[in-house]
Amino acid sequence: MSPLRMIYLALAIWGTIHPMYYFISWFNENGFDILAMVDAWHVNAATSGLVWDLTVAAVTLTVFIIAEVAVRRNWIGLIAIPATFCIGVSCGLPLYLFLRSRPVQ
Repeated sequence: MSPLRMIYLALAIWGTIHPMYYFISWFNENGFDILAMVDAWHVNAATSGLVWDLTVAAVTLTVFIIAEVAVRRNWIGLIAIPATFCIGVSCGLPLYLFLRSRPVQ
């Protein structure tokens, strides 16, 4: 595996673990209530701006992945879409780059 692929994989793992630590901590403190978490994301204008920034990035990444998969026929790359929306762009983007950069066979 190339050094670049290892970096992408490490970033995907970090992008999974680090945000999940905060999500799980929040759920432990407030109970498993997705709607309450969404309300917490919109507690002020700064957090709402960040939520919308990440939402636009996630949608853009999804469109890019679908367009790339349609051309390259690298179907495994589609795994990055649920990773993006279930974990975050911090996982989905490096995961897709890791999957996309594998050697062509």
